[in-house]
Amino acid sequence: MAGSLDRREAVKALLRDRGDLLVVTGLGSSSYDVFDAGDHDANFYLWGAMGGAAMVGLGLALAQPKRPVAIITGDGEQLMGLGSLATIGAKKPNNLSIVVLDNAHFGETGMQKSHSGLGVRLELIASGAGFPSVTEIGDRATLDAFRPKLHDLKGPHFARIAISTDHVDRALPPRDGVYLKNRFRQHLGLPVN
Repeated sequence: MAGSLDRREAVKALLRDRGDLLVVTGLGSSSYDVFDAGDHDANFYLWGAMGGAAMVGLGLALAQPKRPVAIITGDGEQLMGLGSLATIGAKKPNNLSIVVLDNAHFGETGMQKSHSGLGVRLELIASGAGFPSVTEIGDRATLDAFRPKLHDLKGPHFARIAISTDHVDRALPPRDGVYLKNRFRQHLGLPVN
């Protein structure tokens, strides 16, 4: 079910004072939201990888166990990758958080009602998959209370943010995959190839 929180304001609040947080975005609007909150070398924007954000984040969390990793994605993208919640629940990386911006619609394909708009409860699926920390966010106070969990390394955490269906103009991050990969690797101190 959609909510009343503004997606851009919610993401800006989450990423305020982000410190060493690594961020992987899902396809479409969540990438625009994270970019609008402030481009950063520790942002890895996925383009055309529908359903893959959580698994990319899992790999990153396992490879960088001392760094907090946040996946910021939408309900449609996470619905495409439901199996990833089971894998993350089984692996239990303590440094991983998944934040789903849920407006109960498929925003990238014309605002058709998504499965979450038809009753699927992503937070209950995450809980059933074994996430020890599951938060449903529908107001600013709960959002602000959740933000420190992105850094506490006691995860994995899952948060569903009920956002408004209001139109938001696109803010396009870089689309060059090689550039994004190399920038991210350099941020991590890894060689660029």
